[in-house]
Formats: sequence, C-alpha cells, structure tokens
Amino acid sequence: MVGYRLTLGLMLASALMLVHAQTPGMAQVMQISESPMDKPLSGFHFLTPETRAMQQDDFANPGYLWVAAGAEAFQQNVGAGSCASCHDTKAMVGVATRYPKFDESAQTLINLEGQINQCRTKRQQLPALALESQGMLALSSFITQQSQGMPTSVSIHGPAAPWLERGKAYFFQRRGQLNLACHQCHDESWGKMLRGDQVSQGQPNGFPAYRLEWQSLGSLHRRLQDCESGVRAQTQELGSDAYLALELYLVWRSQGLALESPAVRR
Repeated sequence: MVGYRLTLGLMLASALMLVHAQTPGMAQVMQISESPMDKPLSGFHFLTPETRAMQQDDFANPGYLWVAAGAEAFQQNVGAGSCASCHDTKAMVGVATRYPKFDESAQTLINLEGQINQCRTKRQQLPALALESQGMLALSSFITQQSQGMPTSVSIHGPAAPWLERGKAYFFQRRGQLNLACHQCHDESWGKMLRGDQVSQGQPNGFPAYRLEWQSLGSLHRRLQDCESGVRAQTQELGSDAYLALELYLVWRSQGLALESPAVRR
C-alpha cells in the first residue's frame, strides 16, 4: 500500500509539473482580509455519479457506521458521566461549524477532536482518545453530522489571527522532494485532469470522511498526511500545531460551503 501511494504520488506530481509548465507562475498571495476563493466547490462536485450516489444514500454511505457508533458512545455512561449528561444531542447542532477555534483555557488553537479530548480528560476523568482511533472517529463523526448542511463560521480574529497566517503560509509553501505546494494543486490547477482524476479544490467540508482509497473513515489530518506523502515530504504529527493552523486556513478558505460529513471521497 505504501509503495502504491508513493507511485501514485509520483504520477500525480509528474502530471502537475506538465500542467504548470504551461501556466503562469505562482499567483500573488492574497491578503488575509480578502475572500479566499470566489466560488468554493465541495469535493462532492468532483466525484463520479456513482460515488455521489453513495454519499447521498444514508444506507449505502459507510460513514454512517461510525456515526451510529458515535451516537452510542455519546450516551454511554463512563468515567464521571456520559457526554449526554452534559450535552443534549440537540445542543450539538452547529457546534462543528465553529472549529478550529482558539481556546482561552488552553491558550491554543483546538479542533473538534481536541475539544472531545478536553471534555474527556477534564469532565469525564478519562484518558484522551488516540487521534484517528475508532472511538475518536465515532464521536467526531457523530458530532459533525449534527451540523450537516450548515456553513462553517470559524473566528479568524484576535488570538486566532496568527494561527490563520501560519496556516496560510503552510498552504503556499513548497515542500517535499517534488517541491509542490497545496496552492499549486488546489488553487491553480483545480478542475484540470491528472490521469483519470480531476483535481479538486481541497475543501475540508466533508471530513471526517470515508475514503474509498482507505476503505475506512478518516480525519482531515490523516488526509493532510497523505497529501504530504504524495509529494514525498516529511509529514507532521496528527494534531500538530502545523496541521491545526492549516486546518483553520482551509476551513476559512471553504467559507460558504455546507458541512457534508460523513462525506464519501475517492
């Protein structure tokens, strides 16, 4: 599988290099006050009709297996109490639209997974869940699904502003042996064909998402690691400050798109 992914990454990168050889150089970096994209398009827009149908059918969409497991975990009485003992399920509507956000108590940026672990350790007196564990994916997918169809509303002001700047810088930074930046694929080349695939805008509104490549549900940070592996770059740790900052920038960049999780992606 690792060899396959590296080979696929090299194939995609080679095609991208051909694309960029025919296009102007990197566009000037936008000011942070500007709208990041004129018309953000969900990854759903770039799927085949068959994969779109899978996402839209709650019975065919494998992601709902994790949502169902998360619904059970939310009600489970463990540690100092269940999630439901503090939060009514209806109160979860809209919660996922606000992450990542700057947390005053922790004095750092946290995403939804970070908030789940903060609740577990501080409120339930339980150990933190491993990022990308089945327990974490179940809870994060269940909570995010409660906001399905709602647009994101992250704050990029005050203490969150430096994080947004850092995420933007990461998005435009060339990296890896193939010397490619997120910006080159998902700003300059979206909609173009690479082999048999169409390049998407790299929008995060479907995560946690079920990826056909993984045959499993996974987080946005796992997808970021895959992208960096594809350009043969050193990956960051799940939950790292670098990925949290990039997540904030990506969510801000996707403003106007509705949350789709659990989405299905190729």
